[in-house]
Amino acid sequence: MSGLKKTAIWITLLALVLKLSGFLRESIIAREFGATDFTDGYLLAFSFITLVVAMISGGFNNVFLPLYIKHRNADTAATERNASGIMNATVLVFLIVTVAGYFFVPYIVPFIYGSMNEVQEKVAVDITQFFFLFMTAIALNGILESYLQGRRVFVPSQISKLLATLMGAVFALLFSDSWGINSLAYGFIAGTLLGTVLQIFYLRKSGFHWEPTIKVDKVFRNTFLALLVPALLNSVVGQINMFVNKTFAAGTISGAVTYLNNASLLVSIPQAIYGTTIAAIIFTLLSEQVDNHKKFQQTFFMGMQISLVTLMPIAVGLLLVGDAAIAFIYEGGRFTAEDTQNTYLALLLYLPLIVTQGLQYIVSKSMYARGKTAIILRISVTTILLNVLLNWLFVGPFGYPGLALTSSVVSFYYLGVSTYVVYKDFDAGERRKLISLFIRVLLPSVIMAVPLYLIKQFTPVSDWLPLFELSILVPLGAILYAGGLYFFYRQGFVQLLSVVRKKRGGSSG
Repeated sequence: MSGLKKTAIWITLLALVLKLSGFLRESIIAREFGATDFTDGYLLAFSFITLVVAMISGGFNNVFLPLYIKHRNADTAATERNASGIMNATVLVFLIVTVAGYFFVPYIVPFIYGSMNEVQEKVAVDITQFFFLFMTAIALNGILESYLQGRRVFVPSQISKLLATLMGAVFALLFSDSWGINSLAYGFIAGTLLGTVLQIFYLRKSGFHWEPTIKVDKVFRNTFLALLVPALLNSVVGQINMFVNKTFAAGTISGAVTYLNNASLLVSIPQAIYGTTIAAIIFTLLSEQVDNHKKFQQTFFMGMQISLVTLMPIAVGLLLVGDAAIAFIYEGGRFTAEDTQNTYLALLLYLPLIVTQGLQYIVSKSMYARGKTAIILRISVTTILLNVLLNWLFVGPFGYPGLALTSSVVSFYYLGVSTYVVYKDFDAGERRKLISLFIRVLLPSVIMAVPLYLIKQFTPVSDWLPLFELSILVPLGAILYAGGLYFFYRQGFVQLLSVVRKKRGGSSG
């Protein structure tokens, strides 16, 4: 465990840097391009990138990792050959997708986003075609992360993500006058290619020996494909919901897609930190402990505990200082104060996602570790119908903020049903522990929120520059929450403090 603790420190720090780099990129985008049809078109095109990434991380990785660990313990040499075969076959599939997709993009994009105006359509089609030229490299980048994770090598994947984000920001800053919004796409691909080379280097360094074959043992292949199909379908379900949301948004007002995107970035902390750090490590542990019922339950609860204790105060805090955070990150240049308020309105309705998505990572990873991909798929499919129905109901009276509200409602439904399925196999006492955890974390969050709300209402702090407001309220909120956690959930406070101390000790040794 000491090795994992050291790794956890590094990848958590890298994830934070990645998140800050993402905000830097979005800040540059906002100042250079504002919230316009050009930014909407770029974000519509980038949806295809997130689709491929989701298919690899939410489909391929969730199936490959448990299977790889299980078979490698039994026969290392055969498993390494199978891993090479699967990697090579997957790359060949994406080569076909790259060629076919490039020529069909002018027809696919307008079909999916039927409500686009002329500017949005031209930008979306041009950039999507460029992305499809490098779709194989993007897929390989995600596959390499899965292979490294299977060998308990986590840091290079974080650096790879950081390169893609930073290069996008650098290219936008240096070349936006020459290449316009396309500079973002060029920078992202340049960073992705560099990250792929980096991951290949560390995969070879870890002892993995690539073989030029597409042959895979029958048992391994059949098991992999049987689990992969529902896992891929499940990952696509989430992207279908995203495409539906953006289709509705494109039909509202100019800049709506950008407002929703900028707001969602602030609530994507679980994806940026937990999905690539804590959840990745816990998924590895769950995959190793799947045959030990007691340890499996303990690791699952630890993941839920860390997620809830950390994410609940973030959600409550953004409720109070989200407007200042948006102004600090985005406002300036072509991004106006009105754009800030429009983004904050979406943020308020997205806030529950901070908690629900963080918990959903742990719940879903536990189900994947136990091979319950078909159950996850059945639950996910129902979210499509619910998402479409709620979007149709909410977009009329609420406009684009109604789409954010839909996302939150659907996330509650998804988490509730998934958690119920997981806890059916757990001891009865585990349910009581989870309920108690929610109550004990909620109280310190309220203790933090009330004073901050009163300060904002009865002092001039809200009139200060966003940076000054955040520099006062954020540390004060952290102190209030830590104190409340100490009094109302001392066991969790002491345990988390102990983990921090052990990590520091591990990193120094």
